[in-house]
Parts: sequence; structure tokens; C-alpha cells
Amino acid sequence: MTVDRTFWRGKSVFLTGHTGFKGGWLTIWLTDMGASVCGYALPPDTEPSYFALCGLERKVRSMVGDIRDSAALTRSIAAARPDIVFHLAAQPLVRRSYGQPAETFETNVLGTVNLLEAVRSTDSVRAVVVVTSDKCYENAEWPWGYRETDPLGGHDPYSASKACAEIVCAAYQRSFFETTKSNASLATVRAGNVIGGGDWSEDRIVPDAIKAFTRGIPLLVRNPSSVRPWQHVLEPLAGYLLLAQRLCREGPSYAGTWNFGPHEENAVAVSRLADAVARHWGNSAGWRAEKPVSALHEANCLRLDCGKARALLGWRPRLPLDQSVEMTVRWYRAATARKVANMDEISCAQIHSYEQRLEFRASELAEGE
Repeated sequence: MTVDRTFWRGKSVFLTGHTGFKGGWLTIWLTDMGASVCGYALPPDTEPSYFALCGLERKVRSMVGDIRDSAALTRSIAAARPDIVFHLAAQPLVRRSYGQPAETFETNVLGTVNLLEAVRSTDSVRAVVVVTSDKCYENAEWPWGYRETDPLGGHDPYSASKACAEIVCAAYQRSFFETTKSNASLATVRAGNVIGGGDWSEDRIVPDAIKAFTRGIPLLVRNPSSVRPWQHVLEPLAGYLLLAQRLCREGPSYAGTWNFGPHEENAVAVSRLADAVARHWGNSAGWRAEKPVSALHEANCLRLDCGKARALLGWRPRLPLDQSVEMTVRWYRAATARKVANMDEISCAQIHSYEQRLEFRASELAEGE
């Protein structure tokens, strides 16, 4: 199955977190397909930001608001009367959650409750996709992928908050959205560690690499042997779009939880990702191991099993890790060279190229690969 551009043309979409990295890419994709997007989020918290470089304030109806403000969020959704809601607004950083645990839980758990309450009172909504995290699983550090039915947990406040958000969504789906009084169906989605142009968040390997390489200094890597499931940002976003299409067309049979992780071979050590970023950047870029500055717990191994999405949505990852890194570095190169007035041009070009991969794969499957 492919992302259906005709489905999205003219759809009204409410998207929380549109000023962030992942939300920004989803906003660009939706507007490029002709959707009418209303964004609700705090201002970008990095400088530069994907939101500013792509000129998203000119492409969407952008509302500055906090998802912890239930009244403002409810008014905004009611005014937008969306067909589809994507919830990406969150406190997304593990290390920050150690310093701000209460704010992390309030944003990620109560913010999700506020969103679902607002959706309950807006009868236009047909589908809700809530983005959580692969870190919502109780991580036993085993080498095989976690399935949607595996236990939830979380060692750190961020991971635990995402597990809590999953439980909240499951309760709302069973208690409210499965009833005949509701028009909406609700699903949660869990992805791996996403990379792509335009992320300048703190304590993330690729943004840290770009900051170091542009200054001509080595990247410092805290945990080079830790294994993560790396994927380009367009991979899970394609899954979210496909899922929303199915929720609208077929309703609660597609509600529930979904993994959208990378190829198994894309789950590699941080050192291998650092090598790839340095190689594609060139100019003698490199990295060295850094002794961790604190004893904060970080997972050593985490993988996802995406068999459900493959079987029921026809979704599967398309990009090998090296190509994901090449696309990412090319985006940053253009942004730092300031050769492109608005980085939405580069973003849309990468989206179109990725969609061609989706269409090619769909034709292969139709021929009985």
C-alpha cells in the first residue's frame, strides 16, 4: 500500500508539535499533498529550526499553545474541525527527563489526556494517531525485536511517560472511541531513532555531529557500543499516513498499537552511525569516544518487530542506513551552505524521491514478489 495523495487532498488535519523536527517533516508532506493543516505547538526550541528554515508559518494555520492547557487545546481543535489528528507534541528527550521529570510526565501523559478529551467533544474527527516511542517497552536488552503485545515499562521518566501515554490511549479507545457514539478511531505508533535533515535537538547523535563538523572539530560520542534502530524520518511518517488512511476508511479494526521500525540491519552501534555521518560529511570529519559525564541510565540495545505493519498495512522500511545518512547529510549541507532560500524545496524533493520508492515497491508486490 502507498501513501494516497488523492486521499489527503483537501483533508483537514490538526497536528500538535508541528514546530518540532518530526512534526515539521509531517507538516511539509501533508501540505505538499494538498491537506489543510492546523498546527498547535510551542515555538521552536532550537535555533536554527526546521520550522523556520522551511517557512512553515506560511504554509499552515499555526497556533502557539501548550498541550498542558486543556481549555486552549479544546478551543483550537473545535475551531479547526479536523478530519484527522496527529499528536506529536511532547517532551522528547531522555536526558532532559531526568532533570525535568514532573514536566515530562505532565506534558507526555496529561497532554495526551487533554488531546483525547478535546477529540471526544469534536465530532468531525475520524482518526487520531498518537506518536509515542519505541522506549515505551520494558527493555530487557534482548537482541530480538519487541512486538506490540510485549510489556510496557520505562527505566527513565521519558520512557515511563510514553508507556503511561500508551495505557491512557488504550483506555480511551476501549472506553470511548469504540462506542457507537464516537466517530473517531484511535491508534498509537512507536518508531525507532529517527534521523533526517533539520533536527538540532540537544543530546542527539546526528545534530551533535553536524554542530561539531561545521566547526571543524571531532564529534564526541558518549556510548559508542550502544545499539539503536536507526531510520530516516520519512520511514515512520509514511507508516503514520498509511495508518490514518486505514483508520478513516475502515475504522476501529485498525485501532491499537503499531511499530514502525527500520530494517533489522539498520539496528547498529552508535559508532557505526557516527562513522557513516563522518564519511558522508567529508573534510576529514571524525569522532572520538567521550567518557559519560554522569551515571544516567541509557539503553544498550533496543529493536522493534514490525511484522504487524507489514502484514496488515503493507508497510515496510525502504531505506538502508547508508542512504538514510546520505539524505540527511545532503539536507544539512544545503542548509549550512545557505544555497537554498527555503529548505522546503529540498524536503519536498526528498519526499517525492521517497514516494517513488513506495510506488516501486508496491508494483513489485503486485507482481507477486
